Amino acid sequence: MENAEEAREARVRLPQLRLDELLEELQARLDAARGTRDRVHSLLEAVLSVGRELDLEQALHSIVEAAAALVDAEYAALGVIGPDGERLSAFHTVGVSDEQIARIGPYPEGHGILGELIRRPEPLRLAKLSDHPASYGFPAHHPPMNSFLGVPIRVRDHVFGNLYLTEKRGGQQFDEDDESVLATLAVAAGVAIDNARLYEESRLRERWLQVNAEITHTLMSGADQGGVLPLIAERAREITGSALSVVAMPVRGTDTLAVELAVGQEADAWRGVVLPAEGTLIGQAFVQRASVNSPDLARDARLSAGLPRFEGLGPAVAVPIGSGDDVRGVVLLVRQSGGHEFSEKETEPLEVFAAQAAVAMELAERRADAEQIALLEDRDRIARDLHDLAIQRLFATGMTLQSADRFIQHEGASDRVQRAVNDLDETIKIIRSTIFGLRSREDDAAPGLRSRAVRAVGEATPLLGFAPSVRMEGLLDTHVPAETTDHVLAVLTESLANIARHARADRADVVLETDGKEVRLTVTDNGVGIPAGGRRSGLTNMAERARKLGGDMELENPAGGGARLLWHAPLGRSADDVGPAS
Repeated sequence: MENAEEAREARVRLPQLRLDELLEELQARLDAARGTRDRVHSLLEAVLSVGRELDLEQALHSIVEAAAALVDAEYAALGVIGPDGERLSAFHTVGVSDEQIARIGPYPEGHGILGELIRRPEPLRLAKLSDHPASYGFPAHHPPMNSFLGVPIRVRDHVFGNLYLTEKRGGQQFDEDDESVLATLAVAAGVAIDNARLYEESRLRERWLQVNAEITHTLMSGADQGGVLPLIAERAREITGSALSVVAMPVRGTDTLAVELAVGQEADAWRGVVLPAEGTLIGQAFVQRASVNSPDLARDARLSAGLPRFEGLGPAVAVPIGSGDDVRGVVLLVRQSGGHEFSEKETEPLEVFAAQAAVAMELAERRADAEQIALLEDRDRIARDLHDLAIQRLFATGMTLQSADRFIQHEGASDRVQRAVNDLDETIKIIRSTIFGLRSREDDAAPGLRSRAVRAVGEATPLLGFAPSVRMEGLLDTHVPAETTDHVLAVLTESLANIARHARADRADVVLETDGKEVRLTVTDNGVGIPAGGRRSGLTNMAERARKLGGDMELENPAGGGARLLWHAPLGRSADDVGPAS
């Protein structure tokens, strides 16, 4: 009886156990389905969030945040592959504080595991980073990381960068679902990055068009080339995010370019510098009529010897102002050290901008030429009228007075008539002189102080055995009169000759400048200096030239060795005005 009761109870319990198991399995599947639904929902939200961003930097940061949230990773990063396709040019992180980043040091360039994804752009999942053959550890102060998941981000079949996820929370490992979700996010990220880049490029083109319109309007409104060069330099620096902008123009009659203006970091060291066309970055762009890049200007051998090695400056590009055979100058743009190099997409609109700026400058010059021709034609008309009408009338009047003088008996009246005839003769001479002045043309091909000074330095280079650095500032060709120019060049030539003969130097610096009131010439070398009892006939002659013009000359032996000559003279006075030197 008891056995029968036990058997019946067992039969009741067995279906109950099976039902519980079925219910548990159903609950597990429901939870899995709910988790999958939640994860898909989170993925869709992440895709929408990433796709809404049009600013590229913000889009990249949103992608990293979404990736970390989707796979529950403690650390996440997005590495952007540089133009060379071998190193990372930018790195965006989540999970590491600014203080930790400062202690760790520079961002990685793409070695080890990070470089593995660059070399093989396909998903990589690791249970422990240190077990992979490409791993070689972390730098000091770097947080510990074990589990790893990385996927590439492609933009139009081109690998833009990689997503790196480490340390799944709860000590778990990244699984196939994590890899699948992250790969899906990477596809959406590629679309978002492409949209952001297209938007950025369209805005950049719009800004270049606005600047070109501004330059054209400024030139067409009557501004000269000197007034528009600062606009070209400043706008180019702003749009490209550069730290320094330099504009150099050729010195007429020489193979050199002079820095007309510089804007931004280290600008003072560039202003007025004269650069040879051969062997310099700016000169190369001018000679080749094409843009020239430098990954690091501070360490570039094409930086002129007359310039210091700027530690704060990095990537640079020199772009000719103009195209073909009509190149008017060069604009140099330099980013701060550590900045990204100028890409082809950045250089192309810059070249178009420089070419259009040159066209605007050409149009402004043609308009000025037309105005000059109209002025000269008007002067020719005035001269012709004076010659054909005024002089003939005056001459006829003088002849009439001379004829009438024979009939004048009064001696005083006769003298007055004769003086009037003489005055008419003098008036005719003055008018003829005026006519000659109106019909004369200025010799535009005559070299100015700038080109003559550069030529003098070039002629001294073989004697010195090295090329001196040259810096020129101010309106030297306009403000310095011809007589003063001759004295300046004589002093410059004698100074360089003295260095070649006596100084035993391997460096010389020439600075020629004017503020409109005074012209100053400074010649410095790193030689043996000026001996106390040496011959001074040449120095005396140079000082005499300055004093004849009302100026003076000083000699110094700098603390670092060598010698410095400072020669200066006021403008607007000649030796005849001052009188003999005392």
